[in-house]
Amino acid sequence: MKAKELDKIFDEGQEDILEWFDTEKMTKPNEEPKRINIDFPKWMVDRLDREARHLGVSRQAIIKMWLAERLGAA
Repeated sequence: MKAKELDKIFDEGQEDILEWFDTEKMTKPNEEPKRINIDFPKWMVDRLDREARHLGVSRQAIIKMWLAERLGAA
């Protein structure tokens, strides 16, 4: 299918255009994970774990949430 045909289907709202895409491999730009290693003092890990348990999330999740909030990406 040519882009103009897909644009027309989308613009006219005739059907769901997602059926024309391979959504299994879709990613958001700049959202692919990048693994890093970081060292924290034990007291900080203990506090992170306590707060994570309180919120019912993993240590990694709370670190990501807090960093996203601080960086204005939440």
